[in-house]
Amino acid sequence: MSYPSGGYAKYGPEPWQQTSWDWRAAGNFVCGGAGSGLIVFATLAEAQGTALALLMLAGLALVGLGLFCVSLELGRPLRALNVYRNPLTSWMGREAWTATTLFPAGLAAAWGVPGFAWLAAALALAFVFCQARLLQAAKGIPAWREPLVVPLLVTTGLAEGAGIFFALAPWHRTGTLWLLFGFGALVLLRVLVWLAYRRNLANPIAPAATAALDRAGRALQLAGTLAPLVLIAAIALGAVSGAATAWVAAVAGLAVAAAGAYTKYTLITGAGFNQGFALAHLPIRGARAE
Repeated sequence: MSYPSGGYAKYGPEPWQQTSWDWRAAGNFVCGGAGSGLIVFATLAEAQGTALALLMLAGLALVGLGLFCVSLELGRPLRALNVYRNPLTSWMGREAWTATTLFPAGLAAAWGVPGFAWLAAALALAFVFCQARLLQAAKGIPAWREPLVVPLLVTTGLAEGAGIFFALAPWHRTGTLWLLFGFGALVLLRVLVWLAYRRNLANPIAPAATAALDRAGRALQLAGTLAPLVLIAAIALGAVSGAATAWVAAVAGLAVAAAGAYTKYTLITGAGFNQGFALAHLPIRGARAE
């Protein structure tokens, strides 16, 4: 049997890399999760006035950018409306309906309509959950079907959104020290979920997928966890004070958001290998089937 460059058969017992979802699909998970997380964190921070409006609009813009990335994959865009037909059986349909309601709720919150910020936060959380379940429903890809991929994508999206919130802190000047501690706890929770996810993937998967996940894991643990937690600890211990506090928090936020985006991009693209055909019983010529 001949193999293409890369060492994997197109179809057969050996794993091969899926080609249906590329950087455009990854863009939806990266931007949609981060935008949803930003909306949730802006609401938890009880941002008001112009700060709330800017943060809500930024979160909606990221979600919209993610959906735009998906639209680039469509050969017949008008058929995309069919996704709304099956919300009871399709996580993609649920994602579409949630996004459709998220935008007016987020715009109302940005306009300052009372109560809509919490509604937008709830819809944003539902949106990132739908994204996670959508990925986990791809049963043919070991790195995606692992149940812990759901809490991994949810916590990563929330951590990215919180990271963007603090990255913008020097401009919106919203947030408290306790909110920063909550951000640190979320970053720690994310890496713990990641470690549990990787432990559950101990069964053999495609070597290229393993290598890709290991690279992403190192970035997540070092640049996306250790470095930000050191910066947060420096603020908590008083090593950083005054105007520098917001800028140090911004650096920590950028590191968390960038590492999360890289991890999700790698999960969708580099780790997207099918398991290959699994034949429990091979046919033997001349033998009766039982």
